[in-house]
Amino acid sequence: MRTYIKWSVSMMIAMLMLVAITTTVSAEEEKEAVLHAQVHEKKEADLLIHELPEALARFSFVSDLQFEYPDAVRGIYVTGHSAGGSRFETLLDLMDSTDLNSMVIDIKDDNGHLTYEPEEELPYEGVAQNFMKDPKKVLKKLEEKGVYPIARIVVFKDTALAEARPDLSFTKDGKVWTNGKGESFVSPFQKEVWEYNLDIAKRAAELGFKEIQFDYVRFPEGFEKRDKELEYDLGDYEDVELNDIKKRVKAVTDFVAYGREELAHYNVDVSVDIFGYAATLEETPGIGQNFSKIADNVDVISSMIYPSHWTPYFDIDFPDKEPYRLVDEYAKVENEVLGALDNPPVSRPWIQDFEAPWLYSGSTFQYGVEEVEAQIKALNENGIDEFLIWNAGNSYTEGVDYTPLD
Repeated sequence: MRTYIKWSVSMMIAMLMLVAITTTVSAEEEKEAVLHAQVHEKKEADLLIHELPEALARFSFVSDLQFEYPDAVRGIYVTGHSAGGSRFETLLDLMDSTDLNSMVIDIKDDNGHLTYEPEEELPYEGVAQNFMKDPKKVLKKLEEKGVYPIARIVVFKDTALAEARPDLSFTKDGKVWTNGKGESFVSPFQKEVWEYNLDIAKRAAELGFKEIQFDYVRFPEGFEKRDKELEYDLGDYEDVELNDIKKRVKAVTDFVAYGREELAHYNVDVSVDIFGYAATLEETPGIGQNFSKIADNVDVISSMIYPSHWTPYFDIDFPDKEPYRLVDEYAKVENEVLGALDNPPVSRPWIQDFEAPWLYSGSTFQYGVEEVEAQIKALNENGIDEFLIWNAGNSYTEGVDYTPLD
């Protein structure tokens, strides 16, 4: 598609060069006509060059696949392994037998790997993994089933890119820094990282995905406690007259705004996953997320409000054990924050369908039909009809009623 744009502009210029057509006239008239034609051609060419950005802005990608936005997105998370393997059929059966209608599929995963091998090579070796041998075939199956496709792209948590390009990452003592899980991040300050991820997003749009969902749009957790011990390049933000917290917020917000602008001509929505607690603060001190500013630059905001991921909050001592109450309290706060925006995005939170054994010394509180439905009920009662369900292994509770309240 990008090659086609270049070709069509060249053709436009060539056509303009043929504007002047002369007839048989006297030598003097012919000379004057040629001079007039040259002036005319230059004016037309100058006009085309002036209007070229506007012409390109009118470019709109049209996919050969057709998907309708559902009455409300009710979706599940799907890894590249699942989308490219036998579990995919099981997940399609789940779509057929329930009120679920959407899949969020990894295109760039938590390690920084593409989950398929694109036709055009990526700039870094070994980044693409052949989890989905034929992503187009996967999308055609979703089209056939009427399942809405969302491409998940993990942005700044990217061990693969950090190892390939330490200069785009955070380093300590000359080595790429890793967190307690052995994961590395690349820097939101680096515009080269932005372009790398947006190139992947555009490829996903050209495959036929209808929405690009950016995840890990942030600095590493607790960054405010380690930023002074890490080495990294501030890029264009070096001389910005803001404190460290505001610089991080600006970099993250700028990426989101730029990403939406770059994807505007691909007929896709843009969504961002964000920590739920970000909605309860003016802005997060370390990770650079400002809920309102991010929400102002996306079509969909997806807060990760898994009860297990909250410490005592909203006067709830153990949120993992009270999924309805946690989601209900959160939804009230989010509605207030989004209600203050002139053009709020769709709210589509991530909810929990998994256990959290790390929270318990004894038996773990189990998540089943009642707990999943409780979260959906709390959202619906607060006017939030869309949701996404997370289970890292893509093993979802059977028998859940996903139907929204009347």
